[in-house]
Amino acid sequence: MPIQSLFLVALIVDDYDRAKDFYCGVLGFDCLEDSAQPEGKRWLVVKPKGGEGAALLLAEAATDTQKAAIGNQTGGRVGFFLKTDDFARDHAAMTARGVRFLEEPRHEVYGSVAVFADPYGNTWDLIEHAASRAS
Repeated sequence: MPIQSLFLVALIVDDYDRAKDFYCGVLGFDCLEDSAQPEGKRWLVVKPKGGEGAALLLAEAATDTQKAAIGNQTGGRVGFFLKTDDFARDHAAMTARGVRFLEEPRHEVYGSVAVFADPYGNTWDLIEHAASRAS
């Protein structure tokens, strides 16, 4: 049986440096790679610190179609989910660094969650699963 995993997801952005500043500077993600590519492009990969799962390839829009998709890659739905081991700590830190939360924290049967937006309008869940709190 093959072993597969999702390791990279492209996120269309308007500017490499602006995106890197937000994801690494504000959210505290690690920059795994930032290398120049032909035609002024960059291979810019970021990932939550110490996290498991996929990294993000921050891809600067190059066409009108790509530019139109910035901030709406998932049709207005929450499209990204940032898992944490301490919701209160990360919510407070993110709020202090200016992250725009679209709702107050909720405590659901599956865990604690709040929706926030990146600078482009993509929506994210910050989530601590209930199982994480119990361990």
